[in-house]
Amino acid sequence: MNQDINYYKNKSIFISATNTNVGKTYASEKFLRYFARRGLKVGYYKPCETGVISEPLDGSKMLKLTKELNPQFNVNINEVVPYQYSLAAAPYVAKGNTTISLEFLKQRKDYLQSLCDVLIIEGAGGLMVPLEIDLFIIDLIKEFKSEAVLITPSKLGSINDTLLSIQALESRNIDFEFFINLYEDKQDFNIVSEPFLKDYFKTLQFLDNL
Repeated sequence: MNQDINYYKNKSIFISATNTNVGKTYASEKFLRYFARRGLKVGYYKPCETGVISEPLDGSKMLKLTKELNPQFNVNINEVVPYQYSLAAAPYVAKGNTTISLEFLKQRKDYLQSLCDVLIIEGAGGLMVPLEIDLFIIDLIKEFKSEAVLITPSKLGSINDTLLSIQALESRNIDFEFFINLYEDKQDFNIVSEPFLKDYFKTLQFLDNL
């Protein structure tokens, strides 16, 4: 992390990614443990989760971990994951004829943030995943006044995905850090993608180093 640990107190960290299945939940776990190790009381929030059958798997896993790290975070899964849908699709599609309320999500975020020093917020899919026709995951970062963390993959194609996502963040004047999740095409990353990324960004941050 680039800033001093005290910089993150009383803040929320919004974790998004270049696409789905890139490692947002894994990143959420890493950040929860990172801040907890440094003495901060952590909290967790996932505004929407799709593909929910009996319970939101990602949200439930992270809520259990959060309570282990911060027993004072005494909330239930429906408070942490307010919008849950069975269809594994973008929230805009999964919600059917129902509405996702931005104001409700902001109120829930403020409430959860009041229970901890730093709130880890996990997005759904990538930055441009729609919740409503005019509301996207990237908009939540701005509306929540959160610090942004972009998770990018190590697989072939990560250069394109990373640069496009960063361009989207910069076009909205959103400050961010990005971390590479070294998991797919791991053996080839240092040959195929890392040379350009290192030359372009000078320094790289990896999730496993948190």
